[in-house]
Amino acid sequence: MKNKQKIIYMDPPKTLVAGFAFIIFIGSLLLTLPVATTDGQGLPWLNALFTATSATCVTGLVVVDTGTTFTLFGQLVILFLIQVGGLGFMTFAIFFAVLLGKRISLKERLLLQEALNYLSISGIVRLAKRILIFTVVIELIGAILLAIRFAFDMPLSKAMYYGIFHSVSNFNNAGFDIMGEFKSLTEYVEDPIVTLVVCALITLGGIGFIVMNEVYEYRQIGRFSLHTKVVLFTSSLLVIGGTILIFLLEFHNPKTLQPLSMFGKWLASLFQAITPRTAGANTLSISDLHHSTLFIMIILMYIGASPGSTGGGIKTTTFAILLGAVRSQIKGKEDVIFFRKRIAYDTIYKSLTVMLAGLSIVIIAAMLLTITEPGKDFLMILFEATSAFGTVGLSMGLTPELSPLGKIIITLTMFAGRVGPLTIAFAVTLRRNSDPFSYPKGKIMIG
Repeated sequence: MKNKQKIIYMDPPKTLVAGFAFIIFIGSLLLTLPVATTDGQGLPWLNALFTATSATCVTGLVVVDTGTTFTLFGQLVILFLIQVGGLGFMTFAIFFAVLLGKRISLKERLLLQEALNYLSISGIVRLAKRILIFTVVIELIGAILLAIRFAFDMPLSKAMYYGIFHSVSNFNNAGFDIMGEFKSLTEYVEDPIVTLVVCALITLGGIGFIVMNEVYEYRQIGRFSLHTKVVLFTSSLLVIGGTILIFLLEFHNPKTLQPLSMFGKWLASLFQAITPRTAGANTLSISDLHHSTLFIMIILMYIGASPGSTGGGIKTTTFAILLGAVRSQIKGKEDVIFFRKRIAYDTIYKSLTVMLAGLSIVIIAAMLLTITEPGKDFLMILFEATSAFGTVGLSMGLTPELSPLGKIIITLTMFAGRVGPLTIAFAVTLRRNSDPFSYPKGKIMIG
């Protein structure tokens, strides 16, 4: 009986890794078809694999321009991969199983729990159903608002399609755009409708479905869980702090904020503070930002979104717990306290593991890219590696110029960032047993 339980416990990480890999493989095949590209030749295999990985891992890094390279078929393939990758294939599987009247097994509930990073399997199916409702409603509202604005600049049918594409892409924190010429949303830098709608889509997709569900149920329950409080507080702090820092650092930059009105400066600063939270769209030229601003964005990309969301990174809760642990150590306290609740030690250890694993992935990717991309600026390489790990999609222009080996490195980094370093580690680990006995304590000097 014990062995049987272990097999079930180990299945979710392996299944998630294999599931994402399978979706990427199918997407790659579709993008190599002649019907997928405007030149009628299809993408070369490596470029197709890169694009499919970027879409499924909701990253947004591209080696070819999405708007001019792909046909409607190719763009729809990318859009489908973004939607499946953002919500998770298990959410779709559960939804179709419910529609067909199929009973959801314990194994499937465990898979969904792992996919959503949920604390228990209680109510997990109901949450999955609500996630799909949230997604449809939010993306529909975003698409309508964007389509109305785009209709002033293009035919109505095109505006509607652009509205749908960019709504789905940004809610899923993918960052893909079809504006053409790698320009993203730079033409709308001072446009409050496009900026605020996209910011809202990115934020809603990045706070996590668990938080979204608790906010929805607040009128009935009348309280938030500790998780939701930490996510909302940390996310607000990062957005406000990032906006102010970018505003101050770029205020006199003639290539970014200086030519804009005061309102436009704050609007652009807000957008550039929100988009590193794993979205990837941009209204300012990333390569023209000051190095200090780029470093701030690297930190924001590394932290990323929140657990159970469409975004990547080490997550806001991990960042908050580590800061709380440092604060407790400085104050000489043994426990980490948030909102009058003590954080369990295993949660702190897990946060430290996620942080170090993520840092290791970024460092290894950046180091390998310095070898495969000789002569490139190191900050550009570090920015690209962090963007790939955080599934952000922001680029200083390196991705389209990557060598074949460089594309493979970024592809693997995007995959690791979306699935999660811990999920991959658990998937390749044969057993995870706790020690049957305790060792005597030892002392090591620190600091």
